[in-house]
Amino acid sequence: MSKTLTELAQQLNETNKRVQLIYAFNGTGKTRLSREFTQLIARQPLEDERVVAEDAARHKILYYNAYTEDLFVWDNGAEPKLKIQPNTFTDWILNEQGQDQNIINYFQHFSNGKLTPRFNPEYAIKNDNDEEIKVKAFTEVTFSHQRGNDEHSDNIKCSKGEESHFIWSIFYTLIDLVIGIANVPEPSDRESNQFDHLKYIYIDDPVSSLDENHLIELAVGLATLIKSSFYSSVSGEGIKFIISTHSAIFYNVLYNELGLKSGLILSQFDDGTYQLEEKKGDSNKSFSYHLHIKNNIKKAIEQRSVQRYHFALLRNLYEKTANFLGYEKWSDLLPGDKSAYAKRIMNFYPHNTLSNEEIAEPTEPEKEMVKYLLDNLNNYGYLTQKVKNDAL
Repeated sequence: MSKTLTELAQQLNETNKRVQLIYAFNGTGKTRLSREFTQLIARQPLEDERVVAEDAARHKILYYNAYTEDLFVWDNGAEPKLKIQPNTFTDWILNEQGQDQNIINYFQHFSNGKLTPRFNPEYAIKNDNDEEIKVKAFTEVTFSHQRGNDEHSDNIKCSKGEESHFIWSIFYTLIDLVIGIANVPEPSDRESNQFDHLKYIYIDDPVSSLDENHLIELAVGLATLIKSSFYSSVSGEGIKFIISTHSAIFYNVLYNELGLKSGLILSQFDDGTYQLEEKKGDSNKSFSYHLHIKNNIKKAIEQRSVQRYHFALLRNLYEKTANFLGYEKWSDLLPGDKSAYAKRIMNFYPHNTLSNEEIAEPTEPEKEMVKYLLDNLNNYGYLTQKVKNDAL
């Protein structure tokens, strides 16, 4: 049944689960859904009279998505600087909690260890009861390459992928601290009470620019952090997590590490409505098998060693993709301009029985078709593993 994004946001809010994991293709609307969900939560009343209405959203939900990056803007002067727009959370984590070095360490672990961010504080004079007080605030970050012996290059502008990863490093450090604070049972014993009303942490595609190994490591770390967070399925107390991604690897690792029993796939229809379809059990775990088949075919293409059995593997991959995405026939995924020819050879090689056909190797055009058909599946999102870093 199709719904609006507002209705899907309400559906997510009404679901009593610790973690809701969503898979969606790029451009399907997962970031818009995260935005709609945030606005829904922000509109809900907060009983604590100490919290003014305009601050209610940040007390009830923490979210990471494309809009999070709007807090950071480049100043492309002679020495490029990443400016931090005024906001409560970066001030809290940098100024009050002093987490700048932990952020840097996390960032460097998953990226170029020699690329070094520096948080540059600014000082302002604040009058308090006719007394001048020097106040520190972090308003910008510069990046340079370490050269050894404490020397570093001039300030540089890092890539878009590195910038996204840096911003995620700040958010990850933030939620790590928040979970530690929220896990203290008695609010009066917590070092901060600004997260006492936190209900959700919503994460949309944290770092798509990482290589496969680092993306797996990040997913395992995030799953470990989530599992450490207190939550009672009986009372509903504790922090709930909603995570959306277009990465099959990230989805698959989180699904298995968290021990989930079902996931969700977001679809958009031509009329502008949407659907969140629940996927249970092995239909989620099949991601790993899909990737295994894909890598097998890709290796054969790179080594120019495509054989007739690769057509059977390719058809198998199309069948499983169609089944997961809800297509009636695997041939519905074929590109329209070459669908008839592609369907013929994908039916012919796996099923022919004549002796003279058994020993025949694929022709060069047929081998090229294997590559073409494998690349075609990237249009369906969940098999796409590599994301261009600087072109994001």
